[in-house]
Amino acid sequence: MPLIVTDYSWIQTDSTVFISVPLKGARAERVDFLSTEEYLKVHYPPYLFEAFLSGPVDEDRGTVKVGNGVAVITLPKRSNAFWEHLMITTYDKEKKKEVRERALLKHQEKLRSQSGSKAEKQRAEKKYALETMMKLEQEERDRILKRKEDEREQTTAELAAWQLRQREAAEEEDKLKVQDQRDHQSKLKEKTEKQDKGCWGGAKFKLDQRGNSEAKSKRKAVLLPAPRCTGNIQVKFTPRVFPTALRESRVPEEAEWLQKQAEARRSGNADVEELKDLREEERNPEWLKDRGDKRFASGDYLGAVNAYSLAIRLNRKIPALHSNRAACHLKLNNLHKAIEDASQALDLLTPAVVANAAARARASARRGAAFCQLQLYAEGLQDYQAALKIDPHNAALQADTQRIRDILQGSAAETQ
Repeated sequence: MPLIVTDYSWIQTDSTVFISVPLKGARAERVDFLSTEEYLKVHYPPYLFEAFLSGPVDEDRGTVKVGNGVAVITLPKRSNAFWEHLMITTYDKEKKKEVRERALLKHQEKLRSQSGSKAEKQRAEKKYALETMMKLEQEERDRILKRKEDEREQTTAELAAWQLRQREAAEEEDKLKVQDQRDHQSKLKEKTEKQDKGCWGGAKFKLDQRGNSEAKSKRKAVLLPAPRCTGNIQVKFTPRVFPTALRESRVPEEAEWLQKQAEARRSGNADVEELKDLREEERNPEWLKDRGDKRFASGDYLGAVNAYSLAIRLNRKIPALHSNRAACHLKLNNLHKAIEDASQALDLLTPAVVANAAARARASARRGAAFCQLQLYAEGLQDYQAALKIDPHNAALQADTQRIRDILQGSAAETQ
C-alpha cells in the first residue's frame, strides 16, 4: 500500500501551474512521472502523489525538474484562468478511478506511438545505409567498366593503325615486284634482239652496250627506295608508380608499400593438404577474387563470400579480399563480420600512400556503415570522416557524414 504524499505545495499564474513535490530522499532515477491533461502522478516507492487537476493542462509542454530533494512540475494551462483549487474536490472514488484509467490508457497509447516512430526511424536509417553502400558499389563498378572500355578503345585504335601500316608496306612491296618483272622481261627481249642481229657492226654493238648501260642505270634508280620523309618522333616515358612530386613524395612509405605488395603476391598457402583436391585455377587467389566480384555483381552475396573466403585461406595478405568480403557481409546483414573484415583490410593497407588511398576510403566507409547499422553512430562517424579526409570531394560521403552528425545531435537533444 503506497504512502500518499500530502505535504506538497503549488502556485499558479493565469497561464501556468507550478507544483513542488518533496522526494523524501528518493533518487531521481527511481522517480516515475505520468501526466495527462487532467491527471498527474509522481511515484517514488513507497510514496505516491496523485492530482486530479481542476482544469485541463497541456501535457506535451509540461516540464519536470528534479533537484535538492524536490520535484518541480510546470504545467501550462489550456486556457488562461485562475483555479480555486489544484484538484477537484469530489470524493467520488469511481470518478477518480475512471480519470486514472483514462490517463493510463492515453499514456500507453502515447508510448506505443513513440515506439512505432522510433522503430520507423531505425528502419529508415538502416535502409539509407544499405542504399548508400549499394550506391558506392555501383559507382565503383561503373568506374572500373569505364576504365576497361577506355583501354579497349585504345587497343582497338592501335591495332587499326598497325594493320594500316602493314597494308601500305605490302602494297609497296607488290609495286617493287611488278617493276622487277617488267625489267626482267625487257632484258630478255633485248637479249633476243641481239642474238637475231649478231651481224651488226661494231658501231652498232657499242651503241647497244651504251643503251644497255643506260637501261641498267634506270633500273637501279627504280629499285632504290625513296628518300625518307622528315618528321618528329614521339617519345613516351614510362610514368612513375606514384604520381606525387618528388619533393612532396613519401619515398620510404611508397617503397615499403611496394615491398608489401610483392610479398603478398609471393605468399600463399596453396600447399596445404586440404587444398590439394582443388583445380589449378581454384588455387589462384586472383581467379577466386574475379569469381567473387562476378557473384557480387549478380546479387549472389553468399557465393561471393565463399569465393573470397577460399582466396583468403590461400593468401591472407591481399587487402581487397577482406574489403570485398566486408561488402558482402553488409549485404547479408552480418555486421560484426563486416567490421572484422574491414578492420583487417585497413591493417593490411599500411603504410598510407597515394596508391592505396582509394582502397582505404572504401574499407573505412564499409566499416562505418556497419557501425551505423549497429547504432554505434560515434564510431561510424569516425570512419566516414576518415574516408572523407581521403576523398574530400565525394558528394555521397559528405551527405552520409552530415546525416550521421544530424542523428548524433538529435540523440543528444533527446537525452537533454
